[in-house]
Amino acid sequence: MKKSKLKKLCAVTLALTLGMSVLVGCGGSANKTTAKAQVLTYNLNADPKTLDPALNASVDGAIVVSNTFEGLCKLDEKDKAIAGVAEKWDVSKDGTVYTFHLRDSKWSNGDTVKAGDFEYAWKRVLNPTTAAEYAYQMSYLKNANEYNQGKVVKETGVKATADDVGVKAIDDKTLEVTLAEPCSYFLELTAFPCYFPVNKALVENNSEWALKAETYISNGPFKMTDYKIKDQIVLEKNENYYGKDNVKLDKVNMKLVTEETSAWASYKTGDFDMVDVVPNSETQTALKDGTATAFKALGTYFYVLNLDKDKVSAIDPEAAKVLSDSRVRKALNLAVDRPSIVENITKGGQIPAHSFVAEGIPGPDGKDFAQKEYFSPKANIEEAKKLLAEAGYPDGKGFPTLIATYNPESGNGDIAQALQDMWKNNLGITVELQSQEWKVFQKTRTDGKYEIGRHAWLGDYVDPMTFLEMWQSTSGLNVAKYKSPEYDKLLQGAKVEQDATKRIDLMHKAEDVLMEDMPIVPLYYYVSVKGVKSYVKDVRVSPLGFIYFDKAYIEGK
Repeated sequence: MKKSKLKKLCAVTLALTLGMSVLVGCGGSANKTTAKAQVLTYNLNADPKTLDPALNASVDGAIVVSNTFEGLCKLDEKDKAIAGVAEKWDVSKDGTVYTFHLRDSKWSNGDTVKAGDFEYAWKRVLNPTTAAEYAYQMSYLKNANEYNQGKVVKETGVKATADDVGVKAIDDKTLEVTLAEPCSYFLELTAFPCYFPVNKALVENNSEWALKAETYISNGPFKMTDYKIKDQIVLEKNENYYGKDNVKLDKVNMKLVTEETSAWASYKTGDFDMVDVVPNSETQTALKDGTATAFKALGTYFYVLNLDKDKVSAIDPEAAKVLSDSRVRKALNLAVDRPSIVENITKGGQIPAHSFVAEGIPGPDGKDFAQKEYFSPKANIEEAKKLLAEAGYPDGKGFPTLIATYNPESGNGDIAQALQDMWKNNLGITVELQSQEWKVFQKTRTDGKYEIGRHAWLGDYVDPMTFLEMWQSTSGLNVAKYKSPEYDKLLQGAKVEQDATKRIDLMHKAEDVLMEDMPIVPLYYYVSVKGVKSYVKDVRVSPLGFIYFDKAYIEGK
């Protein structure tokens, strides 16, 4: 991919940088761009379920949203908060009250972005009728949980309303935010999509605003000018963006080709400048010849086991019975040989998992949070068979047939088949595979209409809590329907603990509980392999899964 040894060395060095975002290309400046129209064609490799910041819960949708919207803060190359729509802020001495002062900024239709747009957007996420999966991410706000869950306010003893939530527009340019407890990463949270503002005047009167380009009004570096489902999303420079002079691309054509082999072929012929996924069969060769680049990703690929007895019983009562047994769940986990998956299927340098929280999060002592090995990445067949026998199914006899559901994109089918073979050969049990289109599969998983499901998680911010809190009993992302009072108590304690060492210890104890109950089967920690042409400069690929085009440009195409 690179045109010189220097460029190749720079790309490799950046790709191996841990815990940081990566800039594609080795610099260059605006005065080096040509007068030719700056157009980048990128394949998203997905057809997003939704592009509404309040409702999106997938990385593909977040990539679109993060280039079209901007929050109070945005993230720098190290994924730390810097000024966004808020040009400055004040924090109370106790760390619970933030006063954000907004800069002069506009929506893509020319309307002024107001503090009230943020207040409306945040309360919209929390409104129970919105049914936002990420409502739990707003729980740091005072009385957010009470409003979202229909509980009473402690101070008044009266059922909470939106007015009780700790966010208030003081005037058009001042937003006051009150937290339930101090949060060391709250500024980073304000750069996350569910905290983005929406145009109140538009959204409250149009429930389908996010489905059409003409009504997709945003406030980020790009605006949407075309949206054809299963075809493309066209983003153009937003001339109303306050930082438009620093945006070099005129247009980003986001293609929605979900068949990665076809997308890769288009990339090889030059029809695509960048592709989000490299086929597993091409990964090793592409990494060697420079047509692909590996980026650090803070994420875990795993399978989730449905513990909702009622939902699973509607599919198969016997499946509900075995999945409710922690010995069975542990057996399913121990029967998996992770090194063989990353060496023979994914082939992109992924790391076999030994915990749920991914590697790459340093603690206050400088050590990686994921330092504990809860299970060997290699299959422990003897222990797995022992546990299955203790559950009443020696050598798999009498064990019901389970169904594992997945979406076929990005080599997921190959991994599903490998798991199917391991569970058959190592435990003597039969697992049928069910493939569903990505949009359909997301709903199936969210609705709990599955037995075993493919899953993956990229951190929303650089802290173990982003992995652990999704399994709290009140989390909208808890598709396992895992419920543990002990787990909830430990995480809640970690959220209010101000001593960094004690806080980390509480989260370690919470993961101990999670891995003992095993509602999930972690497989590997992510490495993000993407195809990026050598003439594509300064695209930022974050370990959190976001791809930012606001500083990107084309040079030498």
